[in-house]
Amino acid sequence: MKNTLAALGLLLLLLQSCASKKDILYFQDAKTLAPQQIQYTNPNIQANDILDIKVSALVPETALPYNKQLLGNATATNLELIKLQGYLVSTQGSIVFPVLGSLNVKDLTPAQLETQLQELLEKGGHLVQPTVSVRLLNAKVTVLGEVKNPGTYSFTEHQISLPQALGYAGDLTINGERNNIMLIREENGQRSVAHIDLTKTDWFNSPYYYIKPNDFIVVNPNGPKVKSAGFVGNTGTLISVASIILTSIVLITR
Repeated sequence: MKNTLAALGLLLLLLQSCASKKDILYFQDAKTLAPQQIQYTNPNIQANDILDIKVSALVPETALPYNKQLLGNATATNLELIKLQGYLVSTQGSIVFPVLGSLNVKDLTPAQLETQLQELLEKGGHLVQPTVSVRLLNAKVTVLGEVKNPGTYSFTEHQISLPQALGYAGDLTINGERNNIMLIREENGQRSVAHIDLTKTDWFNSPYYYIKPNDFIVVNPNGPKVKSAGFVGNTGTLISVASIILTSIVLITR
């Protein structure tokens, strides 16, 4: 009798270690989600960002001194070379721009920097009808933990969403804790930590729906994974052990 109770207890432990649908399925309340206005935001320029800045003007030749030229016969298709030729933002938040010298770009978005440069070039008498394009070259996000391919991923879009970033890493494994995704963000000299529940949609309009450059995403293991890791090692091994124990009990009690 005692052996039978022990076996039943082990089976209950196995059942406890199983995850339910509500712990696995994404966006479970999506059917009740009303249409929402998408709020696009531009990330602020940060220290160690690499900016690609292109200047043109009514007379194209006059804009040449305000543009960096690629070395040798390199083409503009080599992104790594373009990064080397880009403007590195210092830890003080400044860049050194041709002719204009040191410029403070801290807390500006790329669009705001475009406007500022256009005004400086035109009002300063440098160029006639200048047009400025600013783009961040080294935007990246780091995804760690229970995903298929953890690592650091670069992106060239102005914005990507949290689901897109997790998609870059191959999605969560079945062992990932979907209701407590940790997002670590460093912005304007401050660090913040947010916890996102991927089984719901109530965070779609939060500041964390869109990834910002240098964000860290951490997917911790879920309860069943933690329990199996601490008890035997994995669920498959646990089932095998349970099977051996039950077989032994049957043989002993016959």
